[in-house]
Amino acid sequence: MALSSLPQDIKQYLIITGNYWAFTLTDGALRMLVVLYFHQLGYSPISIAMLFLFYEVFGVVTNLLGGWLGARLGLNKTMNVGLGLQVVAIVMLAIEPQWLSVAYVMCAQALSGIAKDLNKMSAKSVIKLLVPKDADSILYKWVALLTGSKNALKGVGFFLGAMLLSLLGFAGALWSMAGMLGVTWFMSICLLKQDLGKKKHKPKFSEIFSKSRSINLLSAARLCLFASRDVWFVVALPVYLSSQFGWEHTWVGGFMATWVILYGIVQANAPKLTGKPNTIHDSIQAAVAWVVPLTVIPLCIVVGLNLDITPLWVIVGGLLAFGAVFAINSSLHSYLIVKLADSDGVSLDVGFYYMANAMGRLFGTVFSGLIYQFYGLSACLIVSAVLLGCTVIITKELQKVN
Repeated sequence: MALSSLPQDIKQYLIITGNYWAFTLTDGALRMLVVLYFHQLGYSPISIAMLFLFYEVFGVVTNLLGGWLGARLGLNKTMNVGLGLQVVAIVMLAIEPQWLSVAYVMCAQALSGIAKDLNKMSAKSVIKLLVPKDADSILYKWVALLTGSKNALKGVGFFLGAMLLSLLGFAGALWSMAGMLGVTWFMSICLLKQDLGKKKHKPKFSEIFSKSRSINLLSAARLCLFASRDVWFVVALPVYLSSQFGWEHTWVGGFMATWVILYGIVQANAPKLTGKPNTIHDSIQAAVAWVVPLTVIPLCIVVGLNLDITPLWVIVGGLLAFGAVFAINSSLHSYLIVKLADSDGVSLDVGFYYMANAMGRLFGTVFSGLIYQFYGLSACLIVSAVLLGCTVIITKELQKVN
């Protein structure tokens, strides 16, 4: 079916999804570029983690304010602002290396964090508006496909960033990415017209905070879930692979990319693995059932690293197992927030939820560098298991109120 023959709402959603995918490629590439380039310059794990501090901090703020702005102005405007800010953030870093101070890179990453969460909030919120109210299995499938495809593309972005760094250097890689995303931004401004997601009545600023106990509990569970991943994945793992195994940039980027691509594939197919949801209670029960085994995996990796087993196989095997089970948990959570969110001004609830997601990433990113530098990868994994234990407790509480 030609794009012109599709209903207007569907066309607008497809444009938003295409924007989200293009943005995701540059987001993954930029993260890998920064980690590998500054590690190459001799920055410590803590310093590298600090480069992403504002990225995560402003992600927290953006999800709160972005959900409110989306409900007032429309999701097309928040999407276009996000694309434009990402182009600016990339260009800011494409300067002479001697000018790239930690503070300057943190400011550029702050813009990138704002841009990313404006895009994600817009894309996730609009699904609620296009799926019939009681079509839970369709909603779960659409959410899983969008989230899974995004993460697969982010994995491609990891590889793209490492490859561009090797082929074009840091500045050359950035300029090529800025050009690609600039074209996407221009097309989006021309094509993305409809004000999807506007609340019927202008929401008050105080409405940015959720008043739903279910939304609050799900958000707390999401915070712990994503902190458990990033506390060993964001800084500790790439630096460990590079320093312990002597891997070059392309190898590290390729490995991380493969993991995220596989993670995205599992995420997109989560409905086939968990079954179609019958009720909210059933979906929450499935979330509990899948997070319990996830809690054990980081501890198994720690045990493997302390036994007479080749560390590389322990890391690879453990990471694949963690990624598969984590992907299913993430899909279930993403479905639950869209299902529980209020249809009128959906971006308010979704924005609050992804604010908690950003707080989890912030915690994980900072402590990934801090814990790894002083205590090593095993300590990062133990903290990951503790956070997952908190996720189990919170999700069980959510089960009681639904």
